[in-house]
Amino acid sequence: MQQISDRIIHFNEGRIPALLSMKYAAMRRNPLRFFRGSCHLFYEDLPAGNELLKSPRSWICGDLHLENFGSYKADNHIPYFDINDFDEAVLAPCLLDPARLLCSIFLTSDVLDVNAKEAKKLAGIFIKSYADTLTAGYIRSLEKQAATGTIRLFLDTVRNRKLKPFLAKRMYIKEDKPRLLIDDLKTIKTPKEERDLVKAAVNSWAAKRPALKGYNVVDAAYRIAGTGSLGIERYVLLVTYDKAPGEYHLLDLKRANPSCILKYHHFPQPVWTDEAHRITEVQKRVQAAYPALLHAVNVAGEQFVLKQLQPSSDKLNFELFAGNIPQLEEILTTMGQILGWDCLRSGGRQGSAIADELIDFGGSVDNWKDRLYEYAASYAEQVQDDFKEYAAAYDDGVFK
Repeated sequence: MQQISDRIIHFNEGRIPALLSMKYAAMRRNPLRFFRGSCHLFYEDLPAGNELLKSPRSWICGDLHLENFGSYKADNHIPYFDINDFDEAVLAPCLLDPARLLCSIFLTSDVLDVNAKEAKKLAGIFIKSYADTLTAGYIRSLEKQAATGTIRLFLDTVRNRKLKPFLAKRMYIKEDKPRLLIDDLKTIKTPKEERDLVKAAVNSWAAKRPALKGYNVVDAAYRIAGTGSLGIERYVLLVTYDKAPGEYHLLDLKRANPSCILKYHHFPQPVWTDEAHRITEVQKRVQAAYPALLHAVNVAGEQFVLKQLQPSSDKLNFELFAGNIPQLEEILTTMGQILGWDCLRSGGRQGSAIADELIDFGGSVDNWKDRLYEYAASYAEQVQDDFKEYAAAYDDGVFK
């Protein structure tokens, strides 16, 4: 087996150096950030004969963890709480998402301020909620009207955020021209030639759509966001609108790469037009309502995923719930429900299990819950060891 540093460097070859160095630094912070930044290791390490791979096929996020749930405003202007990252999404055994989510619970125990016994209890609550939701067979969504407790308060907070204060922190006007703020925290400068190419491509795409007539991208910069995708071309776009002079919007444009899962496991897949259509189509199947302006866009022959960047987009800050077991139980119950609903909602599409099969699988939870828990707990220990090896290599300058 190669050293962890060699495996990570090999996987990240070809990424933008300035952004890649940020990714490596983020992965050095703690085991969870390392786990988030090295999704490929999870699938590379998963044995081909593992029992998890015998679970029904469904459309999975592929990179599920505690921080890949969050809020967003859909095209219907309603804030939702759901899974929010589909870069790795494929048709695969349904227990892979719960396994990664459970790993993230164990890896976050220090932040959550829970001991081993409490972490095990939280994991059990999530598994039960997921299985019960599948068994019930009914599909719901989590918007403000349906949310309760902590998630309802969270959606209330993000819903009330205003666009102008959000924009004021990200743009300025110079010589009557709107510009993105380059702060090296959320954005870094993009070379002019690349910036012009992106602007022209998105403007050309928008011009062909009647609903977007009058949209005009006036500035672009590299966007710094997430962990796993840092180093991949990702832009924040500043947009004006002819029908509303003086009104500005932000868009997120992210390059679509192949899912890392299929490098290590050969799950049969539909034939997609390209990777961006895979990502956007799976997201539309899984979510009850998808984010505003979610589309696949071609930029100089490369495929990107476009969506609106909103003040209502956010994720839970788990440090606020540290040691609060009742709130953590409530949140993990909700996450189990969301994962079950999303699995059922996308069922029966191009090879994914139909509802009846998922209902039966949920009802047989006693046959698989222990294997799921044991694998996740065991792999979390491996991640801890891998992180220590990575941290030592990083501190020795291997990733400079």
